[in-house]
Amino acid sequence: MSNSVPNVQLFAPETLIEPYEAYQTLRDEAPVYHVPELNLHVITRYDLLRQATMDTKTYSSKYDGFLQESQRIAFAAATPEVQSELMRLTEAMIEAPPTMLTLDEPEHTQYRSLVNKLFTASQIKNAASTVQGVIDDTISNFGDATSLDYVDAFAGPVPLRIIADRLGIPQQDREFFDDAASAAASALRLTPLPGEEMVRRAQLALDLQTLCVRLIEERRIDPQDDMITILANSKLGEEDRQLTHGECISILNQFLVAGHETTASAFSWGMLLLCKNPELQDQLRENPELTKTFVEETLRMEAPVQGLPRLVTQDTELGGVALPAGSMVMLRYGAANRDGRQFAEPDTVDLHRKRAGAQLAFGSGVHFCIGAPLARQELNLGFPALLRHGKNFRLNPEKPAPAAEASFILRNLPHLHIEFDAV
Repeated sequence: MSNSVPNVQLFAPETLIEPYEAYQTLRDEAPVYHVPELNLHVITRYDLLRQATMDTKTYSSKYDGFLQESQRIAFAAATPEVQSELMRLTEAMIEAPPTMLTLDEPEHTQYRSLVNKLFTASQIKNAASTVQGVIDDTISNFGDATSLDYVDAFAGPVPLRIIADRLGIPQQDREFFDDAASAAASALRLTPLPGEEMVRRAQLALDLQTLCVRLIEERRIDPQDDMITILANSKLGEEDRQLTHGECISILNQFLVAGHETTASAFSWGMLLLCKNPELQDQLRENPELTKTFVEETLRMEAPVQGLPRLVTQDTELGGVALPAGSMVMLRYGAANRDGRQFAEPDTVDLHRKRAGAQLAFGSGVHFCIGAPLARQELNLGFPALLRHGKNFRLNPEKPAPAAEASFILRNLPHLHIEFDAV
């Protein structure tokens, strides 16, 4: 099978903004596609991606080197003055070692098991009223407005407030935390930034570490019912020791992305789908039980995490393409989720789709997103609340049309200007 296709620039900015035509070409002609300039094979077909995801021995999650190389490239593009300031800030930071996202079994489970208790079915069920309260309170902040930037007014604030509550961030630190958390989540987009913004985000990252260390030490003296308390006071497996500050920070940073950025993206893409397909609004009002399928279809159509890398640990082949040990592959969830071999009419929202939950936006296997139950709860409660508040949701024709950020890993809408009629 050929593994190269002419005229597909998958990681060109314009393709990242609108990737689906390129995904289809690759699925059909080169589902294991070599990108020579990155020395990376991109997997786009559902069955092949599932095969790689389930074989964690061959396709390792220890891809820290990939992220470090991306950071090195960004650093090298900065001016000497910016480089100097970034080095100063980096040297002041606590090193955050690999924990969940970039570890394999059994080390991965050691860390994951510490926070699993926050995402049990009973925990999620008990949190429903609190989550609904955050959603309703955020909508009440719309006031009488019927025109707004939905990302700023709802999609961003709801998951950020909920994850801040779960972590245990004090109210007096929330304004700073919101800014720092948004910057931390943005780092995984691997989007080129101006030098001054790189420095600003590095300073926020350092200040966020300082806040986390303070809260960890406070929770060891005065435990609360939150995630920071669990991390501060848990013992790590057979080593029978408390987590280091660096380990705590590593896990907390991952939750900033998993618990905030991705859910905000799903809220945004879901609203855009409602605006572009107004008949869906009526169907969901008349049949609220279809909301769960709508949420799964939103996640399938616009996976908030478009792809993640894996490190090939031994010579192998996938889809007829040889993959040598030491090479990198990119599991492109956003492409697999629109694979017509798996999903009929993949580019259409189907509120009656069977097995809609088979979409891969949350990953699969041992690295299935630990926060998926909470994200689904927020989305399943959020969309009905919005549809109770307004009707005829539509794009604001006087504002710029929504467009995705040209991001390498995450897929988000920076802005979504909408209008609606009051109910």
